[in-house]
Amino acid sequence: MTPDLTYLAWSAILCLFLWWPHVNARALIVGPKSALGYPDSVPELPKWIGRGARAHANMIENLPAFAALVLVAHVGGVANEMTALGAAIFFWGKLVHVIVFMLGLPYIRTAAFFASWIGMVLIGWEILT
Repeated sequence: MTPDLTYLAWSAILCLFLWWPHVNARALIVGPKSALGYPDSVPELPKWIGRGARAHANMIENLPAFAALVLVAHVGGVANEMTALGAAIFFWGKLVHVIVFMLGLPYIRTAAFFASWIGMVLIGWEILT
């Protein structure tokens, strides 16, 4: 498997597990019965839980574009060291993004998001040139 596809697989696995921290923390705080249902009122939850949900949503929003770029590069025969670098930057940028988002570190979060975007731009550039 190429590095691009490996990073795509790891990115998908990351996305698969991003729900776990905030859903389980919520269940611990409000109780499993309340977390599984639709309670009328929920106590205020720690801010990191909401940030975790937003980090997950951000990954869901970005993963389709990343997957499309990696797959087009692979099928089109243009996958190379630059697309592998772009895929690596995307994955590690997203991993850092999730961690610092949940920790509430705003400037690092933005830099990590931008890095992951640059990773996609590198792949796109290789496809178009």
